[in-house]
Amino acid sequence: MRLHGYWRSTATWRVRITLALKELPYEYVPVHLLREGGEQHTPAFRAMNPMRHVPVLELLETGKVHYLAESVAIMEFLDELYPSPALLPADPFLRARARQLALLVVSGIQPLQNTKVQRWVGEHLGADATAWANHWVTRGLDALEELAQETAAAFLVGDELTMADVCLVPQMHFSRRFGVQMDRYPTLTRVEAACAKLPAFIAAHAENQIDREK
Repeated sequence: MRLHGYWRSTATWRVRITLALKELPYEYVPVHLLREGGEQHTPAFRAMNPMRHVPVLELLETGKVHYLAESVAIMEFLDELYPSPALLPADPFLRARARQLALLVVSGIQPLQNTKVQRWVGEHLGADATAWANHWVTRGLDALEELAQETAAAFLVGDELTMADVCLVPQMHFSRRFGVQMDRYPTLTRVEAACAKLPAFIAAHAENQIDREK
């Protein structure tokens, strides 16, 4: 397997955590999202993912190369192929709630903070892109904190790691970078701290990647 991604991309980060949790070996292929207009816009990358987003998981199956994009699709693919440790609870409601919390981050927060969106807000609308990101991230984390209080124990959904925790940790790191007031999220910060102690989360951290910029 090869993972095409960017060190600080929260979507790539989720997949790195998943691969580390399942102890799956892979080759990491850096894709610089800013250099020379962004390597995700090159013809070679667009052939892998026409949306021009990282991450992309490259797979060789039955002699054919496949490219899988979108972090949740990749995470669920890996969870189905390598079911231990599981990223989703067995209980149907908790399974759905873990997905809900994960998707709140992936579809409710992250698209609004995306680098290309911030650029559009700043360059084409003439607005404060940082204030934009802070507003929408805060609104999303407010909802995540409220919902998490219903199911959180050691992690966001009970005492076992789920997809929700995998999505939480990169989001919390991004949120601090953009000045979000984190003291209003006691549940989220407590779970984040628990995850931060685990080897898979340490290995997957943005600061520990080969393409990290000093």
